[in-house]
This record gives sequence, C-alpha cells and structure tokens, in this order.
Amino acid sequence: MSLIKVLLVDDHDMVRMGLKTYLMLDPMFEVIGEAANGHEALGMLRELGHEAMPDLVLMDLMMPVMNGAETTRAVLAEFPGLKIVILTSFLEDDLVVDAIEAGAVSYVLKTVSAEELIYALQGAYRGMPVMTGDVSQALTRGIRQRTVQGDSSGLTEREKEVLLLIAEGKTNKDIGEELHISIKTVKTHVSNLLMKCELDDRTQLAIYAHRKGWAQS
Repeated sequence: MSLIKVLLVDDHDMVRMGLKTYLMLDPMFEVIGEAANGHEALGMLRELGHEAMPDLVLMDLMMPVMNGAETTRAVLAEFPGLKIVILTSFLEDDLVVDAIEAGAVSYVLKTVSAEELIYALQGAYRGMPVMTGDVSQALTRGIRQRTVQGDSSGLTEREKEVLLLIAEGKTNKDIGEELHISIKTVKTHVSNLLMKCELDDRTQLAIYAHRKGWAQS
C-alpha cells in the first residue's frame, strides 16, 4: 500500500513539528512538506506540480497572509480534487461554515486525540467527511443563521429561527430549549408567524418554509 502524502500548513513551528513527528511515526503517512501560511502553501503546491501532489493538506484555520478558508478556495481552484482537512482550535459557527463552503473535507478541533486525528485523515483520504458532534452542530447553526439573515420577508430573525425549527418538526418545548426562551415566548412567536404569513396552523408554516427553500428537505 502506498503512503498517504501530507502537506502541513500552520503558522506555529512547534505545532508543525509535533504533527510531523507524530505522522511520521505512523507507517501509513509521509509528510512531504510544510508551510507557515496559505500563500506559502499555494506556492509549494505549484512547485510540486500534479505528479508530486500530496494526497492531503492538513491546515490551520487562523493564519496570517491567507487564512484556512481563503487558502482552501485558492488551492481547490487550481488543484480540484485535493483533499483538505482543517485542524483548528476555533469552533465559531461562521468559521466552520466558511471552511466547509470553501471545500474542506473535514473540520477537526486540535483537542481531538491522536487516534481521532488519524481517523479523520484516513476518512478524508477516502473522501469521507469526518466531524465531531460539536463541529456538526456548529455547522448546522451557522447554516441556519445565514439562511435566516439572508431573507427579507419581514419576519424578525427570531421568528425565522422559530419557523425553521417548526419545519424540522420541533415542538414548542423543543424550540424553547434550543433557543433558550420560554414556551410562552415560543407561542408568541408562533402566533406572530401565523399572522404575518397569513396561515392557519403549524403544518402550513412548515410547508411555507419548505416552499420558500429555507428548510432542508
């Protein structure tokens, strides 16, 4: 079996050294290069060319010059099909969405165990996205928030959040727990939604959200 070739991209020397040391101990991996930022990584890939291209790029998210999401877009524009795994300390919803929308296969936190990182890299190599529960939840929240903010229907942001949860089949209790509001407040939002959308019940609200393309099928 051929080795999985990895390019490391991180602006911290010690992080790269630690990752390289660990990966080189695993008989499945070969670290073929290191870069301190996205711009440097892009230049290195151009020098390597398609014949010597790595199988995976393991990249930090927050870096000077070009961050991980920007680098992912730039790299995939020139080298489509290259597998990129984001390894970061940040779990902000927008950052997760940015990285995945840019084309990263997986988004992994630096708090994962060595075994979990290897599993993520093996999965990415096979084209299988790997994310922990926390990352998946952040991705879902980020996408939902962008959907809400991108609409101009006259509904408030909170009403749109409630509408999307209704479309997912959530009860008032579920919605209250997820949004950290009282059931009474949820009922008020539902009443406002019915009035503003000129509908009669929750089922019609759910259908309305799907027809608008706001809710996932």
